[in-house]
Amino acid sequence: MRKLIPFAALILMAACKETTKREPIVVNYPTTKKVDTVDIYFGTEVKDPYRWLEDDRSEETEAWVKEQNASTFSYFDKIPFREDLKNRLEKLWNYEKLGSPFKEGEYTYFYKNDGLQNQYVVYRKKEGGEEEIFLDPNTFSEDGTTSLMGLQFTKDGSKAAYLISEGGSDWRKGIVINSETREIVEDTLVDIKFSGISWKGDKGFFYSSYDKPKGSELSAKTDQHKLYYHELGTPQSEDKIIFGGTPEEKHRYVGASVSEDEKYLFISASISTSGNKLFLKDLTQPNSGLITILDNTDSDTYVIETVGSKLYLVTNMGAPNKKIVIADASNPTPDNWQDFIPETENVLTVGAGGGYFFTEYMVDAISQVLQYDYDGKLIREVRLPGVGSASGFGGKKEEKEFYFSFTNYNTPSSSYKYNVENGQYEQYWKPEIDFNPEDYESKQVFYTSKDGTKVPMIITHKKGVQLNGKNPTILYGYGGFNISLTPSFSIVNAVWMEQGGIYAVPNLRGGGEYGKKWHIAGTKLQKQNVFDDFIAAAEFLIEKKYTAKEYLAIRGGSNGGLLVGATMTQRPDLMQVALPAVGVLDMLRYHTFTAGAGWAYDYGTSEESEEMFNYIKGYSPVHNVKEGTAYPATLVTTGDHDDRVVPAHSFKFAAELQAKQAGENPTLIRIETNAGHGAGTPVSKTIEQYADIFGFTLFNMGYDKLPNQAVLKEFKD
Repeated sequence: MRKLIPFAALILMAACKETTKREPIVVNYPTTKKVDTVDIYFGTEVKDPYRWLEDDRSEETEAWVKEQNASTFSYFDKIPFREDLKNRLEKLWNYEKLGSPFKEGEYTYFYKNDGLQNQYVVYRKKEGGEEEIFLDPNTFSEDGTTSLMGLQFTKDGSKAAYLISEGGSDWRKGIVINSETREIVEDTLVDIKFSGISWKGDKGFFYSSYDKPKGSELSAKTDQHKLYYHELGTPQSEDKIIFGGTPEEKHRYVGASVSEDEKYLFISASISTSGNKLFLKDLTQPNSGLITILDNTDSDTYVIETVGSKLYLVTNMGAPNKKIVIADASNPTPDNWQDFIPETENVLTVGAGGGYFFTEYMVDAISQVLQYDYDGKLIREVRLPGVGSASGFGGKKEEKEFYFSFTNYNTPSSSYKYNVENGQYEQYWKPEIDFNPEDYESKQVFYTSKDGTKVPMIITHKKGVQLNGKNPTILYGYGGFNISLTPSFSIVNAVWMEQGGIYAVPNLRGGGEYGKKWHIAGTKLQKQNVFDDFIAAAEFLIEKKYTAKEYLAIRGGSNGGLLVGATMTQRPDLMQVALPAVGVLDMLRYHTFTAGAGWAYDYGTSEESEEMFNYIKGYSPVHNVKEGTAYPATLVTTGDHDDRVVPAHSFKFAAELQAKQAGENPTLIRIETNAGHGAGTPVSKTIEQYADIFGFTLFNMGYDKLPNQAVLKEFKD
């Protein structure tokens, strides 16, 4: 092995290195035909020339996908350092990864990946015994594209049901096995979607799904979710509908959970991604009906624990940052609730285990954990290993030890074994990775958005980076659906930062970092706030000399893909590279595909009012690509099996960009075949994707070799 260059010297080399300009790659875009489709909204005609690309089953669309991929991969092949990036990603990825253990029956189970396995393997072991493989999803398909997407055991651990996804689709199959022998005990269940598994004893379980839609199962609308009970040994066709299925009352998302004592079934029913009705059923009474806890969708409420007939519920009703209340199962409506742990100024997430509650608060997107007993008495604050994100505080009621994990942007996730009685914990597992967190730093800053709102952002990079405006930077955002972006380690971001790159994540409105008010401030007729927050983050990074327009890339996926699409069409002058992934990009029609109508809480729809139509059309990326505008270098990414955000969004946006781009910057689309929205993507595909994404990004920032080539050469040796 060659001697490693001292780290300080590497920083100096990176700081002194100037961008080497290179000749652009000429792209020959495939011809995309136009059709004369016109929709009329409130008297306004809207052309949709690429409507034909919505048909994911047509030969024409299939041919277009192949032609676009051929053009895109021809471009990638000409990036001189693409293979170097792939090699480095593979090398850094190749370390053992271990999930937090959990106990079922006589075994302790855990997920593990030896390094480059496409899917995590489920292992188990008895106390003092040897570990053995329980389930290996890598054997489910030859190419690694069939993934394990759920695993649930009976209370005694004797049986297990698991869900699999094929090709990245949200449609699942369910398989039931004898846990001891791992033998399949009955026929495979099919057509399960947006569902977990919740056992009732060991004789059967509850699951949710939609009727299979007419037309394409990957794009046709699904808006009638139903809860079923499956009794073992009977055909799926005889499964009973427990909730849903009435035409006069449609619910797009229905879920169920059985209490740990198996006394109650709790049913949550929603018409959108925010707000739910809540019901309970007494499972000790064979013919009991449903008891209503909540009959409206004005809040997000769920049951976290039961003790006898006492229910502990987490809710944001009258408490935007959430609180815990108690109620009795005999009379559980809100007028009978009593506050148990009141709302605070920070957003609450709750876990239960070992006879205690663990309240995790987000303090400016950073975790703080408090432990309470069942009387509401504060036992202690759990002093975490550092500043970052903690998860996994919870377990079975009788267990006095469980495991939690901790991570941040420059620290790989590690597991800790926690004792609920004395509050002590010890490190259970730490990854051995070719990455030194001590060489990197994260800093939280606050910047001002367009309307004066203060927005937090965490910026992570190598120590010693000079603020000279020449650092390649990725600005990543989401800003929607009450989802919070909290610090977590990513192998791909580590590779980016090794090359002297900066990684910046703002906590935009529309997310959940500051509770329901923060979420609402980025929805419907206030959605522009999210884009303004993102634009202001980019302007802050440029103003403070972290980067410059020429070295800035913006990135986001799903709702974050919308964020990127809207930002680049509103401010194409602000960034050099745009990377919208699996994006919601046709905002006038998103609600007509699969379960998209459920997103209306955040977006509104083009059909509900003229005001909403005009507002949405004003930012919809597909409808705001302007002829003769010089857009940044753009790489649109999607999967042909994405039935969450159908790929037609990305197809139409790429076609618009290719037809109207005025500058020399490339506008490409990379379509992963046999892949979906992202979950369960094989490691091999993920590595290839990011080699392409980072290669495209750096090449279009002007590099003809990697910014920190010395580092890469030493690592390769």
